[in-house]
Formats: sequence, structure tokens, C-alpha cells
Amino acid sequence: MDAYAATDVGQMRSMNQDYIFSSIQPIGSLSNLFIVADGMGGHKAGDFASRFVVEQLLEYFKEEHPDKDIHGILKEGIRRVNRALYGIASRNADLFGSGSTLVAATIKGSVLYVANIGDSRLYLLREELEQITKDHSYVEEMVALGKIKRGSRDYMEKKNIITRAIGAGPEVDMDLFALKLKSRDYILMCSDGLSNMVDEFEMEYIIRSEDGLKAKVDALIAAANRSGGADNISAILIEPQISEVSL
Repeated sequence: MDAYAATDVGQMRSMNQDYIFSSIQPIGSLSNLFIVADGMGGHKAGDFASRFVVEQLLEYFKEEHPDKDIHGILKEGIRRVNRALYGIASRNADLFGSGSTLVAATIKGSVLYVANIGDSRLYLLREELEQITKDHSYVEEMVALGKIKRGSRDYMEKKNIITRAIGAGPEVDMDLFALKLKSRDYILMCSDGLSNMVDEFEMEYIIRSEDGLKAKVDALIAAANRSGGADNISAILIEPQISEVSL
């Protein structure tokens, strides 16, 4: 397995409210761990929220949890951190309204396990680049109800309104995925500073290049900045290197 992660402030923001973590080494009961968090709630609150979420999740994940399966570990860690962030933000006027998106992933054997809240994404590149996570956003809910067309003017104007975030309430609802990986798969995790600026065709083209992982991630971030860099940009690119024998 190999991975590379990077984050960039972009062209329009003065502070980076994204916070990321990437390790191909074991973290507690997890064989590896990758996290992208995108904070919200104003400069101070958003910066605090994303950092708090990642650091507190790491504290929980570093413990051994022999009584839980992987989805159980992810779910309990996220629930605990959500309650902690909500409690702190409720008591501190400077942090009131703070919250964070989250996409977290770990691979065990040839299976990818994912948890997500908000609109930070995880993609799988196999035959084509496919978004695995579902955005928890106002516009995607309207698309599902048939009230907005994806890519329409109304969609583009309101696509940053998210409907779920860590810290937004005492409890949080998350999506969990498990996916069997194949040889030559790539996994891309990113904040909306990438996915809103670079279309999936260009992202796929960059990932399929002959460059190394670092160069590919750097190219993704550069593409987002060329398109305006309207938000902070974070990307983690993972090459699981699943062998045919293990499939």
C-alpha cells in the first residue's frame, strides 16, 4: 500500500480550515487510517472544529477495540467526538455553530471501510472514477426528490449548504460503506475545495497519469487553484496495491 496526502489554503481564503490525516501504518485496531475533515462556522470555529475532530478521533482509534468490528470502531469514535464537539461549542460563544464534515477510511485485507458525514468525498477509480460516498447536502436531497437538476444554476448556487455535520447536534447520522477492492484500484478522498473546482473527468485523467502519487496529488491541487481555488483544497490518494492472489 502507498498513499500521499496534501492540503492547500487555495486562492480565496486566508486560513485553511481543512484538516487531514494519513497513515499506512496501524492505528490501534485499524490496519491504516485516512481522514479528511472540512471545518465550518467562521474562521476560528471552523479551524478548531476540523482539527478537534481529527485529533480526538485519533485518540479513540489509537486504543485497542477487540470487541468491535471495523464499522463499529468508526461509528463509536465518530459518535463520541460528535458529542464532545457539540458540548464544547455549546458552552463557548466563540465556537458556537462550529462543525465539520468528515470522510474516514481504512483498508483491511482487500476490503475498504468508509464513514462519511457532510460533503467531503471518497472516490474509487476502477473502470472509471466513481463517487462512493453520498453528499449530505441540500441540493443532493432536492435532486433525490426531483426538485433540482444536478448542475443547474440553482444547484450551483446552493451546493455548499450541507445537511449533516459533526458537532451540529448531540447525535449525528453517518453513512457507512464496505467495498471489495481489486488490483490496480485507486482511492481518492477530498474536501469540496477539490470536487467543486475540478470535474471528475480531469481528476480521473490526472490519477491515471504515469506520475507518482505525490505528483498526482500536487496536480489535483494545482488544477483546483487554476479553476479559482475558491476554498481550501485537500486530497488523499491511496494505492491499495491489492494482489490478484488475495482476491
